[in-house]
Amino acid sequence: MKNIFKINLKGRAMFAAALVSLLFYNCSDYLDVNTDPNNPTIAPLDQLLTNIETNFNDITEFELFSAEILSAYVHQFTYREEQDQYGTRQDNSNIQNTWDNAYSVFGETDIIINQGTEENEMIMVGMAKIIKAYTATIIVNIWGDAPFTEAAQLADGLVSPVFDKQEDIYQNALTLIDEGIANINSGQGINPGTQDLFYGGSITQWTRFANTLKLKLYNEIRLSSMFDAGKLSALVAADNFMSGIADDFEYPYSTTQSPSDERNPLYTDSYLAGQATHYASPWFYEILKGWNPNIHNGVADPRLPYYFFNQLTPGQLPPDVGDPTTGDPKADYWDRNTGFHTIRFGSVSANRDFASRNSSTYPGIYPAGGKYDDGQGGAADTNAGTGAAPHRMLTYHEFLFIQAELIQASLIAGDAKAKLEEAMTAAFAKVDQVVSNSETSQSVPKLIGSTGVSDFIDGILVEFDAASDAKKMEIIMTQKWVSTFGDPYDQYNDYRRTGYPVLANPVGPSPEYQLDNGDAWPLIDSETTLTRPFQVSLFWPQAELNVNENAPAQKDATTYKIFWDN
Repeated sequence: MKNIFKINLKGRAMFAAALVSLLFYNCSDYLDVNTDPNNPTIAPLDQLLTNIETNFNDITEFELFSAEILSAYVHQFTYREEQDQYGTRQDNSNIQNTWDNAYSVFGETDIIINQGTEENEMIMVGMAKIIKAYTATIIVNIWGDAPFTEAAQLADGLVSPVFDKQEDIYQNALTLIDEGIANINSGQGINPGTQDLFYGGSITQWTRFANTLKLKLYNEIRLSSMFDAGKLSALVAADNFMSGIADDFEYPYSTTQSPSDERNPLYTDSYLAGQATHYASPWFYEILKGWNPNIHNGVADPRLPYYFFNQLTPGQLPPDVGDPTTGDPKADYWDRNTGFHTIRFGSVSANRDFASRNSSTYPGIYPAGGKYDDGQGGAADTNAGTGAAPHRMLTYHEFLFIQAELIQASLIAGDAKAKLEEAMTAAFAKVDQVVSNSETSQSVPKLIGSTGVSDFIDGILVEFDAASDAKKMEIIMTQKWVSTFGDPYDQYNDYRRTGYPVLANPVGPSPEYQLDNGDAWPLIDSETTLTRPFQVSLFWPQAELNVNENAPAQKDATTYKIFWDN
């Protein structure tokens, strides 16, 4: 993969915003020089496309962006910071960075759209329109009403854009996708080739992705007044969607460290920083183990060692905090039989805040390019893993799960059980692909073709056969949640739309967790609590409200719903 110019930490978002501001300052007279070939008057569109795609990727990423919040809200990671107990505030820096990057993408895509239209570079104009549309729906899905029609117009002196209605933004986004598909297939203009980090300039794959994105959005709005069954039927009849994992819309991280670090940010923030933030969710772990009494009970998921890496070997006392004299692990959550070690959501245990650098379970090879858990333990340090795992934003297996949901909801024809099986199979194949491309030095067994995978899929399908219609939907959405680990943005949307998967509830029926180590230090259910309601949208960044004269008053994020939320 080609080197991608990045600025470390918050500088990445600040650089993007600065670039947009500079380009907007006077695109027709860049730096007041219009004759010197070393000082171009306009930005090269293919290079700007690369920057747009990088900034777009970050919007829903970890390490300074929204995944740091949403992964706690969908219970795949737990945190000691404010996102625990759904406590994210309006001045949260990760949310501000996400907002800033989204509007940076708006500004840059508008440059390509305007300049490219003038120059008849319609292929890149189409790509820019699709990315702008996707960005617009992300903004709506996280915040609701937001600037759109007047956004990114600083060059015209518009510093306080109005907040458009969320439904209007969505409709504009769907229109932009249709325009983008037509532009890409016009044959007019230069193909960006390798400057396009997603598909290398493939018109066929861009078209399949755009149609799959439309299906995703139609599914998101299926319970709202905006839903149009006729448009969904026409899209399905055209049948020009992703056809395999090669069509996955994902950002390609690599092992490159210089001149810029191109490793997966979940990897760098965990393995390089010493697991200071991301802790594996014990709720997620117990579902993967087949322990949850209400879903997939007795059906163990063979992806667990690909998803998480345990530094501890089975039976090893946590070295950071465990008492070797008494055998007390002094752990907030520790499975003696596997070495899984973490903290619980909403924990008020005395063991919650102990340092656990050498004990904690880490993100594994699939979500982060970390280490595969072979059961031998070891240090999760800079020599563990490679960081070469993509950020998966819209994948083939996710597309299949969307189809399964639509079939189960009786909105498209098909066999929901068969589609669920197809989706699960594709999800396992994706794990194998990520491992194969990770450049790991470990010997990692393939999942596809293994007895463990066959037994797991058979177990889920048996459960599906015996389920009510509502339970069948829960099974589909739970498996989608499991399979899209590392993409909490879509999981956050799914949960608010459908109520699935069922998430940990510290004040719900006891016991919350099923772990029993059979020792003198059992989990105490009362040591987890919940004092804040689930946030059904996120607060608007307070900095935006402070400077935008047309901004609304700050919302109550626990009651302000997105228009498609059921």
